[in-house]
Amino acid sequence: MDAANQNHEALDAAARVPSAEDLETLSRQLNRPVRDVVEIGARCICGNPLVATTAPRLSSGIPFPTTYYLTHPGITAAVSRLEAAGLMNQMNTELGQDEALATHYARAHEQYLAVRDAIGERSGTGPVAEIAGVSAGGMPTRVKCLHVLVGHSLAAGPGVNPLGDRALEAIAEWWTPAKCTCAGAWDTVGPAPSQDRSRHVKTQAVDPAVKKAERAAARAAREAAATQDTQAPTEGASGHNNRVAAIDCGTNSIRLLIADTDQSAAGPVLTDVVREVRLVRLGQGVDATGEFADEALERTFAAIDEFAVMIREHGATNIRFVATSATRDARNRDKFVAGVRKRLGVDPEVVPGETEAALSFAGATSVVETTPGSHILVIDLGGGSTEFVLGDGNGPVASRSMDMGSVRLTERFWGNEMPTSEGIEAARAQVNAVIDEAQQSVDFTLVERIVGVAGTITTITAAALGLDHYDSQRIHGAEVKIKDLESSVGFLLGADRETRTALGYMHPGRVDVIAAGALIFGCILERVAQATEGRITTATASEHDILDGIALRLGRIH
Repeated sequence: MDAANQNHEALDAAARVPSAEDLETLSRQLNRPVRDVVEIGARCICGNPLVATTAPRLSSGIPFPTTYYLTHPGITAAVSRLEAAGLMNQMNTELGQDEALATHYARAHEQYLAVRDAIGERSGTGPVAEIAGVSAGGMPTRVKCLHVLVGHSLAAGPGVNPLGDRALEAIAEWWTPAKCTCAGAWDTVGPAPSQDRSRHVKTQAVDPAVKKAERAAARAAREAAATQDTQAPTEGASGHNNRVAAIDCGTNSIRLLIADTDQSAAGPVLTDVVREVRLVRLGQGVDATGEFADEALERTFAAIDEFAVMIREHGATNIRFVATSATRDARNRDKFVAGVRKRLGVDPEVVPGETEAALSFAGATSVVETTPGSHILVIDLGGGSTEFVLGDGNGPVASRSMDMGSVRLTERFWGNEMPTSEGIEAARAQVNAVIDEAQQSVDFTLVERIVGVAGTITTITAAALGLDHYDSQRIHGAEVKIKDLESSVGFLLGADRETRTALGYMHPGRVDVIAAGALIFGCILERVAQATEGRITTATASEHDILDGIALRLGRIH
């Protein structure tokens, strides 16, 4: 055994193999189905997984450099406290000043690569050329994600990653390997997220010759896709040259819609092929620093890599990437633009608020009947901004995009803490001031119907409908009484993090910002009701929004 792999053998082979129970526990810890976990990198003293070891190439074909993935919620939360306190900046400064530390850290990078190669061989993926020489967490010269470094230290053992070891020491107040803190750390009562263990079964059960043939076929498919990307557009997988790919990159999430567009007398009609969302928090800290955080860019680019594979697989021939609020604000947006261009071959369009609002209106109003002269107010409530669009069957007549969103409000008024009554009142005052400004452009007195879009509003709708899980079919097009929506707003504002996390309809990426989003939506509903003298008593939720608007516009110009 070479020196690079000695520490990895701290867990013997039998302990590394994930059982069905391990995979279920991982899904519960992450609150999503796990994928491509081939080993358990580290375990609690009670036996529960702490770190998931992931194949260097996912079963979807995507290269995946992050071998060790920290899964235990208690450790993850503790490490997040260190990141919020600025420890990464301190470590980066030390790396530039301490040559011995920098050398040790570079050795950790080499060990990470060596172990990942060994894992790739054991899992059947083999070498992954796209990530050759690239580890994770910022190694070998920077610190971009403490979670990766802590996962590495737990899996490799002490003495391998000096900065991961230091972070482990720093979280001893909240978590230590000598004590089990699993009780109550994740939901063990309700059903676990649906799991796909095909990767694990495949690598354990398939003959090596079959694995080799499958890898060769996958390589050939990727090479063919790469060749196709350099040629003129071809027909989509549907057999028609009308398959489009729309991407909406906001402050909190990035979403993909691949759809077939067919023409009707009223314009293009969409048929969904793929609809995906990733909660990447691109706008993390932008409001305070004016720049994209490195770890936020890393998360976003990983999601775009996934989307690029889907676009190629489904033969979309026309791509449009629209970037919104956070991208308008970031000083280092050129880095983001270059990363998108490299992965998709198109430049992101940093659309002005008015264009964003018009696209939202086109998508949102597809859920209701529109007629000339009957005014609908579309509210698109995102992480960094909120769009107000007033229009009728002829399209938008007035719009205003405001820098007011769930992520911005959370970071400004209560951060990771539970909202206090003082914080709520201060936030409410600012929201109402923003609504005052929006009403200078958008006349609420004309509103005859409200349509709300985006994750905050659909989540509040799920709460008002009393759902025990997120059900798109019931949420999309649901017309709900404003008094019921306001009741749900109050509930979400008063719920602690544990309560919000346990809600079956709550996406884990929205847990920390839903209270602020609920406050914004509640204020808007109250102001519309006042402006219309109580005439408006309901609001309709739509899952068709700016993403559908982008695809519809692509259908018109295709």
